[in-house]
Amino acid sequence: MSGSHGHDAVVIGAGPNGLVAANHLADAGWSVLVLEAQDEVGGAVKSDRDVHPDFVHDTFSAFYPLAEASPTIRSFDLERHGLTWVHAPAVLGHPLRDGSWGMLHRDREVTAGLFDAAHAGDGEAWLDLCGQWDRIGDQMIKALLSPFPPVRNGIGALARLRSVGGLDFVKTMLTPATDVGLSRFGGVGPRLVIAGNAGHADIPLNAPGSGLMGILMSMLGQTVGFPVPEGGAGQLAHALRRRFESLGGEIRYAAEVVRVEVTDRRATAVLTRDGERFAAGRAVVADIVAPHLYGRLLAPEDLPARTRQAMRSFDLDPSTVKVDWAVDRPVPWASAPPHAPGTFHVADSVEQMTEAHGQVAARTVPAAPFMLAGQMTTSDPTRSPAGTESLWAYTHVPQHSVGDAGDGSVRGVWDRDDCERFADRMQARIEALAPGFGSTVVSRRVLGPRELEQRDANLIGGAINGGTSQLHQELIFRPVPGLGRSETPVRGLYLGSASAHPGGGVHGAPGMNAARAAIAHARVRRATGGLLR
Repeated sequence: MSGSHGHDAVVIGAGPNGLVAANHLADAGWSVLVLEAQDEVGGAVKSDRDVHPDFVHDTFSAFYPLAEASPTIRSFDLERHGLTWVHAPAVLGHPLRDGSWGMLHRDREVTAGLFDAAHAGDGEAWLDLCGQWDRIGDQMIKALLSPFPPVRNGIGALARLRSVGGLDFVKTMLTPATDVGLSRFGGVGPRLVIAGNAGHADIPLNAPGSGLMGILMSMLGQTVGFPVPEGGAGQLAHALRRRFESLGGEIRYAAEVVRVEVTDRRATAVLTRDGERFAAGRAVVADIVAPHLYGRLLAPEDLPARTRQAMRSFDLDPSTVKVDWAVDRPVPWASAPPHAPGTFHVADSVEQMTEAHGQVAARTVPAAPFMLAGQMTTSDPTRSPAGTESLWAYTHVPQHSVGDAGDGSVRGVWDRDDCERFADRMQARIEALAPGFGSTVVSRRVLGPRELEQRDANLIGGAINGGTSQLHQELIFRPVPGLGRSETPVRGLYLGSASAHPGGGVHGAPGMNAARAAIAHARVRRATGGLLR
């Protein structure tokens, strides 16, 4: 083993949460080292030219409303470090086979006008929902992104609750996404938008919690839009990197951590695969998915039996298949959208969307997958040559499949043949809405569960949210029943990944919560002369 190196804090992983934690610790004056297994920063926030040399594709995530709304990300002033946010003309479109579109425009008045034209009264109902969100939404976002329990922001939200209808508003937030639209709107457009946005998480659309997700994402679309970093998703990660390095922080690449060293029940160092040891004088922050932290990086004897037992029932979110296309002209929609959307959703109806989610929950490959998709050149013209489109779509599939709800051609083993056959199924969904789409494709890349995990070890089996977002594994139950905070059973070790509260999404909250906890505990140790270790 080579020599030991010492820092105040060692951050494992240079994904967005790791970089957020590193920045905040550096802001506090700590010496911070980030160790990253890959050859660049970003985790699941990266871009590349692998599909076609003239096209920039986002390898994983692409649109960042939560980053734009996050007090943490905003506080870093990343525009000073090279980040530029850009927007498509419209936030979201949902095309249907009858030629109609459910459309979320950045201007709520335009959105309301489109909804009202399809069904009288829906425009006013939409603006009423937006008005409620204006009064309470910022407090709700802050509460959701704060460590649990969110005392200050929770009180702030409660103080505004009466102004938005009191318990009726609470009931709306708890209503499943399939029913929220029915209870407030007469037309299909708002239902499609809310249910489709709920589909960004893995909560069943007919389960409590999905309505909150659908409204949250829809209202973010009306307040901050769905922005993208100019030049590619990776620019967000590199802005975080540049800020951290400007503070004197250090990042080492190709430095895979294989063990967190624990002495007297405190994390004291980390060991890398190549044998280097890096001492951590104050804290170790792990931007690592919980099964890897508790199952690989910590020795079993360093964990309480109750934690080892609880991790056996940790639920991953479903797997993912993502397809990227380089296309030589705009998507040939059978019926052009009223405004060009950055994102679009593919489902024949809310009911069919629910059916596809149900098939995944039943561990079968969906016959007609619900797809989330992005027109990146529409959003950011730098992504590909003029008149072309950098396009992607992804959908969820079971972690362990027992069958194919479709034609039986996909076995659920996700080898290259499975991935290509399923990508054909996905492409056919777009072709039905945009006849001739296949003839526009210059190049295609399919990233199945195996490929996603190879590119980012945190995406176990292609799970992109660090664990299910369903209620049984949120708040005080994330990642295991406890306090819903970043602290772990090992002193000085903090879980700063999407496996910690509040979960997935590029908002930096798990990393910030971990860094703040580390700083607070270090102050207590200093105040007590180290008696509280």
